[in-house]
Amino acid sequence: MAQESNGFVCNGVQSSPDENELPSGFPQNICDDVPEEKYLCSFCKNVLKKAYQTLCGHRYCLACVEWIVKYNTSSVCQKCKEDDPQSVNEDSILALGKMFSDAAVSKEILDLKVHCINPGCNWKNVMKNYEDHVTQCEFSLIPCSTGCGLMVLRKKLADHLEKECKNNMVECQQCEVKMFMRDLQKHVCEKAPSKEKKSIRFDLANKEKSRSPGGNRSRDGCRFVELGCNFKGSKERVKDHESGSVAAHLALLLQFANTLNTSLHSFGAADDEEDTSALALPSLITQLQLRVQEIENNVLSLSNKNSLSSLRSQVAVESNGDLETDHFEGASGSSNSSDSPAPLYSGQALTGCQNKIDALECKIQTFENIVTVLNREVEKTHTTMVAFERQNKIDQDTIKALERRVSDQQHLLALKDIVINDFRIQLLNLEHISYDGILIWKIADVNRKRQEAMSGRTTSLYSPAFYTSRYGYKVRMRIYLNGDGAGRGSHISLFFVIMKGEYDALLQWPFKQKVTFMLMDQNSREHLIDAFRPDVNSSSFQRPVSEMNIASGCPIFLPLAKLDAPKQAYLKNDAMFIKCIVDAAS
Repeated sequence: MAQESNGFVCNGVQSSPDENELPSGFPQNICDDVPEEKYLCSFCKNVLKKAYQTLCGHRYCLACVEWIVKYNTSSVCQKCKEDDPQSVNEDSILALGKMFSDAAVSKEILDLKVHCINPGCNWKNVMKNYEDHVTQCEFSLIPCSTGCGLMVLRKKLADHLEKECKNNMVECQQCEVKMFMRDLQKHVCEKAPSKEKKSIRFDLANKEKSRSPGGNRSRDGCRFVELGCNFKGSKERVKDHESGSVAAHLALLLQFANTLNTSLHSFGAADDEEDTSALALPSLITQLQLRVQEIENNVLSLSNKNSLSSLRSQVAVESNGDLETDHFEGASGSSNSSDSPAPLYSGQALTGCQNKIDALECKIQTFENIVTVLNREVEKTHTTMVAFERQNKIDQDTIKALERRVSDQQHLLALKDIVINDFRIQLLNLEHISYDGILIWKIADVNRKRQEAMSGRTTSLYSPAFYTSRYGYKVRMRIYLNGDGAGRGSHISLFFVIMKGEYDALLQWPFKQKVTFMLMDQNSREHLIDAFRPDVNSSSFQRPVSEMNIASGCPIFLPLAKLDAPKQAYLKNDAMFIKCIVDAAS
């Protein structure tokens, strides 16, 4: 039977997992302002995390849509069903292959202003830094690292491990009472021998004397003082010191572990020197445990003879980080008695070693908890570094995007320069355009252009275009300074060219108007004039179908020898003027 979960239909089995396993975006209540509808996931109704858009136009968190596709064989867009069930079509079917990342909306979401909702935390920033803050917030509730089941503030985890955690308790070796490590250091066991009590009380008295007057310390010490760290200061300074000296504290802990290992191996040799009659102690702790089992049997037999109290060894007492062991005179005296057997004294030594080992194990447990706290600090530092690297990558991407924009702007500037040059050329042409059928064309650098024509590099030149009237024919001249056709190499050839104009559809074709060429004498004495009437059958005077027609005119307009004659001033200051007149009346 089909069941429905969050609006999605499943076949056979309930598709919704446990409530805590449902994916979700960013909670809405972290935003300073109410988020817009486009920023909300259509499934979890929270702010989108890694926004994806469907073909139907709705948005989902990436984790939400992956969950929907995984647990629903036929998943339909929830938003489409809510808005208009009749509009559901093929585009409303959700599939990862039919969705795409909505980078624009994701970028806008990452810039939203948010705040931390943990009580007591005043953090405010933007959404892109929210997840990094959550992993570091001192006011976040986190589970105890020892698995005791309690939720504690991150900033109080160390105090919890030291003072409250039930999984971090140690047991007194004499009375077998479990207590916190801070209480064990002050504990005076009632079952311990009197000399041991005196030693413990003396040690506690020395610790009390080391405190400042009034019973309150003016400055707190580092929690690693027993390992050799002598830093003292206010609580804030101690906290900063512990956060910034993780590597140094780990080095002290490693040094202590090496010393502890050396001490364990030296216990057996020290006891052999004290008692030559005792059995040789094995160097490995596993062998010590076997011997302890034998001694326990001897102790049970001796308990019937009321001699158990004389064979007990004193508990190892912590003094300035070192371990010292005191023995009763009765116990040492028994070694000289011929009535006491050698195995009995050996059992006393093993019991003392076992007590030492138990005390060291308690201390090791405490340092393991400290290492756990340090590991969390290292993870916190690593998370901060990852956040910095992520921000650096974002900055690099931003720089690259800006560089691309600068490159695009430079390309646009280059295009604008080209357009401006085109406009400049058009303006220059407009300055020379005539609309009365008359054009005076000045040709400068004539000698250079003649040499180019003779060499074949530039055989002809075009004059600016002009019109026979305001809406008339568009025409121009074309000159060959070294001649063309019949006048090549001996004459200047001058031709008339009809161009395609804007008003050709309104004009009469073929072109029939008389054309007059005039090479102007710059001394105003004798102008050279030549004129012709168009041949109506020539294609040169039909309506142009391309940019311009074939040129037609005077191939032997002026002999080259006459151009350089001193009598006429056709060429003066390396320039010449040619006038063209189109007779509009004809």
